[in-house]
Amino acid sequence: MKLPLAAALDLLHAAAYGTLATHSVHLPGYPFATALPFAPDEHHCPLFLVSALAEHTHNLNADPRASLLLVEPDLPDILAGARLTLVGDVQPFAPTEAQIARYLRYQPGAEQYLALGDFTFFRLQPKRLRLIAGFGRMGWIEADEMRRALALAPDAEAVELAALPSLPPAARWLGLDVYGADLAQGSQRLRLSFAAPADSADARRQAVADALAAR
Repeated sequence: MKLPLAAALDLLHAAAYGTLATHSVHLPGYPFATALPFAPDEHHCPLFLVSALAEHTHNLNADPRASLLLVEPDLPDILAGARLTLVGDVQPFAPTEAQIARYLRYQPGAEQYLALGDFTFFRLQPKRLRLIAGFGRMGWIEADEMRRALALAPDAEAVELAALPSLPPAARWLGLDVYGADLAQGSQRLRLSFAAPADSADARRQAVADALAAR
């Protein structure tokens, strides 16, 4: 079944953490799964900040092939919600200052780890994505489709975020892209999905206003 990329992006931006499965160094042939916080970059590729001491880091340094499982948050029945598995290569990544600032908006608790010196950014470059959008609605999404998705540069994003409408005191903007906007409300992460791709600053500003009005 052909499923829209936007549905996968919505889940990718709504989830604050996922389960990363790597190839075990100590038990060859067996997968090693661990829960990790992450944030999507401007191309919607998951970024991780990991310790050099972590088991999954040792595994990735030996074999970058991995998969990341995301589930729709805050549902009483996990099988009733959307699920997304990204299969690809997870490798060290040297982010720009703007990309680090973006990551910290999504994962502010990570700032304390940056000062420790043994934490490194890794990025998952997907090969394929498997989306389950509901009962009987599932299919593969090719990485080429994700790579063709329009991107908003982090520097431009920061400027546009500053111009978005103010939110209630308990909420804050996290990120903005061509397909939606992300915000934190208390401990929850919310995705405001646009009705159509917004490929200009004016279009994104209007799309955010429309999405807020529809909530």
